[in-house]
Amino acid sequence: MATQDFLPAELWAGKLFDGQWQAGASQQPVLEPATGTVLGSVAMADPAQIARSAAAAATAQRDWANAPYDTRAQVLRRAAQLAEQHEADIVEWLVRESGSTRLKAGFEARISAKALQEAAALPSRSIGEMLPSSPGRLSLARRRPLGVVGVIPPFNFPLYLAMRAVAPALALGNAVVLKPDPRTAVCGGVVIARLFELAGLPAGLLHVLPGDGAAGAALTSDPHVAMIQFTGSTAAGRKVGEAAGRHLKKVSLELGGKNALIVLDDADLDLAIANTAWGVYLHQGQICMATGRVLVQRGIYPQFLQKLVAKARSLQVGDPATMDVALGPLINAQQRDHAARVVAEAVAAGATLETGGGYRELFFEPTVLSGVGRDNPAFNEEIFAPVAVVVPFDSDADAIALANDTEYGLSMAIVSRDVGRALKLGEQLHTGILHINDQTVNDEVINPFGGVGASGNGSSIGGPANIEEFTQWQWLTLKGEAPAYPL
Repeated sequence: MATQDFLPAELWAGKLFDGQWQAGASQQPVLEPATGTVLGSVAMADPAQIARSAAAAATAQRDWANAPYDTRAQVLRRAAQLAEQHEADIVEWLVRESGSTRLKAGFEARISAKALQEAAALPSRSIGEMLPSSPGRLSLARRRPLGVVGVIPPFNFPLYLAMRAVAPALALGNAVVLKPDPRTAVCGGVVIARLFELAGLPAGLLHVLPGDGAAGAALTSDPHVAMIQFTGSTAAGRKVGEAAGRHLKKVSLELGGKNALIVLDDADLDLAIANTAWGVYLHQGQICMATGRVLVQRGIYPQFLQKLVAKARSLQVGDPATMDVALGPLINAQQRDHAARVVAEAVAAGATLETGGGYRELFFEPTVLSGVGRDNPAFNEEIFAPVAVVVPFDSDADAIALANDTEYGLSMAIVSRDVGRALKLGEQLHTGILHINDQTVNDEVINPFGGVGASGNGSSIGGPANIEEFTQWQWLTLKGEAPAYPL
């Protein structure tokens, strides 16, 4: 477990990061999905606590926005150093609370530290430009902090998908109210709170409030909150977007996906299998960018399917805290039952279960489905589990039609030795992210990240998009003296 100096139990067992004990707050257990062990408990925030924290954040934000740029940068740099220093502790929590394998947890810890490093450079960036104007008059467009940003991350990459919004929002002069998923409240909330507390972030600027749907609704309607950054399911995102729009808040929605990996007939089969297995089975398929459909050109389809089935059968499943495994547990029984239902309905609709499909407790077997038609539930639904849906196609035009046959548009990828052919095909795909000769699960912090269609509202966070997302334009003009208008 984590060392006592980084996450002492009294820090998070019923305590909120704003420094106040929440009198009478309900407690929710922190569970280890692999074993069902209770690791501790966290206080659950109610709408009243959301309101108090949002008001306090709005007050604290004013001084923070006016602080010297290097003051903000120093806090972010120190937080990044602390994230690296305590990587082992953070990885342990990711493994035990979120069911991550050590490979995935290590990557998440490192990319979260990188997000802090990149955010540390934002305060010193140019925040505006000089506009043309008449003689004797200066006209400027400058970026200003929004105020208070509400961040609602999911359970699957709880640390990074929170940090990628919290870090740039704070760096650019905002305050943050973070409502982590209660299933990963430590990884997605308390760890972040602790890093910034140790880094010297002034009190009141970051409030970490685990809570249910009522707490999320309160955050989207609170008058002190200027923006909501939500990452999660499309169904929940529609509700968040509707509520935020009703209250005229800026909103960034990073939602689900049914992402296609297209394998052309000239691809190296072994590399194609390696990319497919990573895209489908990483973190048990619980990733918005996971490869939801594997489209394989018919000439290589039989051989590809045979190799993929063999790969799936070779992957070990187990408790990542005690074993070196490729797949850990799904997050809870609800997610497991959803996956089992989709697989069963897919088979009933004519698909062939090549391997897998079963489970033990929360451990779902690596699964391969073939013979999946366009009207099959497995072709259309986001499964969020380790299920490969393999579909043959004939021509490049067929691949484009199959890949675009979805309401989602997050990430797609193409594997081919002919880069020109792949790029020509890729230009016709309806997606926010496209990878040539790679799989669908990619993020490097410095890139803009966002989807289209049911995968999001077209906004992006990360890299060059952060300044645009977490600030707003202000037009400023300056004259030596006020003009004498004729009226």
